[in-house]
Amino acid sequence: MPLRNIVGLVLIFISFALLVPGLYLPMLNINVTFSMMGMEMQILDETRSILQTIQTLYRDGNNLVAGLILLFSVVVPVAKGLSLITALFLKSPIARRRIDMLVRAISKWSMADVFVVGVLVAFLSAQAMANLSATLYEGFYFFLAYCLVSIASLYFLVIDVAEAESVSV
Repeated sequence: MPLRNIVGLVLIFISFALLVPGLYLPMLNINVTFSMMGMEMQILDETRSILQTIQTLYRDGNNLVAGLILLFSVVVPVAKGLSLITALFLKSPIARRRIDMLVRAISKWSMADVFVVGVLVAFLSAQAMANLSATLYEGFYFFLAYCLVSIASLYFLVIDVAEAESVSV
């Protein structure tokens, strides 16, 4: 196995190690207050992880949104990583190439990076409003790190056998 693939494989495992706490740990806290006649009342104080958000959306009947977040932020990233690991250990160059093409196709649908940007925009928007505040928690940083390491792993992996033989690191 070329050194590039070994580095890519290690990065995939690191990305999985970052994804798990990124899904389970709290990601964002939203605090909404209301001021009236000099009194301030707290209307909302919610801290959620990605998986808690999916559960809440499902419980509240927002099945489509919950399913989309689950699919694009959990299922596709895990499937992409497992597929790449599988492709690295297959003997058939045709099967390896097909998995590589599949991974590159589904990578466009992995919305983990878009999700991170959305959370960051929500955080920044909340900071700009008087009665709304937001705090980023460790889950956000783990998920962000997952996105970056996962993208980096794709740059190191050489799945195509012909290309792998011509690449040296």
